Amino acid sequence: MNLYLLLMAVLIDIVIGDPNCYPHPVIIIGRGISILERILRKFCRDRLSERISGFVLVVIIIVGSYLVTKWIIDYAYQINYYLGLIVNLFLLSTTIAIKGLGQAGKNIYQPLVADNLNLARSRLDWIVGRDTDNLDEGEIIRATIETIAENTSDGIIAPLFYIIIGAAPLAMAYKAVNTLDSMLGYKNEKYRYFGWAAARIDDIANFIPARITAFLFVIASLINRSDWTGAIKIISRDAKKHPSPNAGFPEGAVAGALGIRLGGRNYYHGRESFRAYLGEAKVEFDKKQIKETISLMYWNVGLFLIIYYLFKLIIDN
Repeated sequence: MNLYLLLMAVLIDIVIGDPNCYPHPVIIIGRGISILERILRKFCRDRLSERISGFVLVVIIIVGSYLVTKWIIDYAYQINYYLGLIVNLFLLSTTIAIKGLGQAGKNIYQPLVADNLNLARSRLDWIVGRDTDNLDEGEIIRATIETIAENTSDGIIAPLFYIIIGAAPLAMAYKAVNTLDSMLGYKNEKYRYFGWAAARIDDIANFIPARITAFLFVIASLINRSDWTGAIKIISRDAKKHPSPNAGFPEGAVAGALGIRLGGRNYYHGRESFRAYLGEAKVEFDKKQIKETISLMYWNVGLFLIIYYLFKLIIDN
């Protein structure tokens, strides 16, 4: 991957983000998943047929996302080099969510500063799956920090990782993996078997990026004057307690860096769910910790690009 192309894509996302004036590729992927699910559900008769149908859906969506993205970029370059460059940069930028994630955190931080818990709960509801109606300020802060930490991996570092390996087509295939998991990767009666392939491929795809993200959070904590030794301690001690094989690493890193305890009791559609604790409650939750987590997220991006630049420099020489 050309470093300057990558930097331009990152800059576009940071400045522009994802405007609502065009259909985002992830929305198109999501619609494709819904259509295919309705079709393939007709062939489900038992657990085995559900697993096979779910696997077929995953293969079609991931391979299709890769091939369609590649075809669009190649076709645009055939028409005109500059058109191809614009299309390539546009598609690259849509796989990254730096501005969107930072803004989501700020949108919750601002009403907390104004003591408007109802607005903070409402905005939190946009980005989390848990029930938010009765959360107090501390629980709102916890949920926000957990979401920013996890999505620094899923929404930023992982796409950048796959951009480096296979440019926009592979990054879009990764976004398809992410979307499949968010739509099908549930352990409820409806998706326990149909969504197994979506959940497993997401675990595999995020294995390396999640650990890179945690490592970068440690360095970012050192730069940001947070507790970087605490980040290392909590990653090594608590990361694997998380029900996800990957999310515990970035979340544990942030918990250790800020001296807070993440995890605990959540409610989903009124049903209680307990998630293992990550970190130690050295300090109480404070709304300023949201801004600190956003800062660590931005440092993550910068560190990733710097390390990639140095790696390219060594390889090219």
